[in-house]
Amino acid sequence: MRPTFLEVNLNQLKTNLQNIRAHTKTKMMVMVKANAYGHGVDGVAPFIEPHTDYFGVALVEEGIHLRQLGITKPILVAGGTLIEQLPLFFEYDLTLTASSPDLLTATDHLAFSRRQPIKVHLKIDTGMERVGVHEYEAEEFLGQSLSCSQFVQIEGIYTHLANSETAPSQAELSSGGAKQTPTHLARASARNDGFVESTLQLERFQEVLRFYEKRSLPTPLRHVCNSGGILNLPDAHLDMVRPGVLFYGVYPSRNIEKKIDVKPALTWKSKVAYSKITQPGRSISYGSLYQVEGSPKRIVTIPCGYGDGYFRRMTNQARVIINGKPYRQVGRICMDQFMVNVEGDDVKVGDDVILLGNQITVEHFADWTGTNEYEVMTNISARVPRVYVR
Repeated sequence: MRPTFLEVNLNQLKTNLQNIRAHTKTKMMVMVKANAYGHGVDGVAPFIEPHTDYFGVALVEEGIHLRQLGITKPILVAGGTLIEQLPLFFEYDLTLTASSPDLLTATDHLAFSRRQPIKVHLKIDTGMERVGVHEYEAEEFLGQSLSCSQFVQIEGIYTHLANSETAPSQAELSSGGAKQTPTHLARASARNDGFVESTLQLERFQEVLRFYEKRSLPTPLRHVCNSGGILNLPDAHLDMVRPGVLFYGVYPSRNIEKKIDVKPALTWKSKVAYSKITQPGRSISYGSLYQVEGSPKRIVTIPCGYGDGYFRRMTNQARVIINGKPYRQVGRICMDQFMVNVEGDDVKVGDDVILLGNQITVEHFADWTGTNEYEVMTNISARVPRVYVR
């Protein structure tokens, strides 16, 4: 195995999920799209299956892959689906997100012609403006679902929150902002705006659900909350929640109140592949963006690069830990390698390197690259081996 690899702590993922369930007291749909947020779905999904009620993916291909891994729990494909993809849902027993009347009609026709049942979750757009039927057009859509054949099983109904990670803190709520600075007030106002929007989305969704109450019909399985909603909107927990980034031990926002004990399960490791002394005045890597100054420095090479998801944008900003000590990455990050200045320390070929984990967090990576934590994790390349530990 190559010396650069991801170590995934499966027991930590299990603990994270248990703590989320204890908080919400609902069913769980673990989101394992995008290769389980970079953690490696092949190892994560089979391990966590006994501890979840449902799996969520974005693509039908991701659902098929889970079935090929031997997953038997229900799998919801949450992304947009084309009509020509519908036969795959029947073949692999996948749950469809019906996001339009046309898709629901096509599903009904195919299910009836095959005499084969299919589970469906109706998608209501309450403010995300991505996929789904708008809440103000939902009554006709729900009426259509009632007229489907017996082979179309309307198992669930859901929406997705656009600003769930933002909410005013308890201090902001209790203080009323009377003694806070304009900067604090502006930040609180932005968070409050997001919270108000999420609350409005929940109200719109609840109004849609009154369709069933008015007709004395059983309501399908209701789910609204992503990770931010789990933390900020207890009234929206309903029947099931969909933890994504929170399941992997990362909070969806820096400012969010940490109400649930979760910890990262990911450590990105490598080893020193080369070590040399570089003289003052010599430049390092492509573009000569870093030059050794003052005195000779030991420059070591790490066998990892932007082809592995170690972003080129982190050039001259990133830090690594070698033998327990932090050092600065220097020179432009290459596709397969990058360099580190260890000053005068005696660092040797084969010494252990931590790229991500311990004191180096996904939040650090996000800051160095100007992105968010989600992109950091999901961009770790498939060519980096995943090693699963318990």
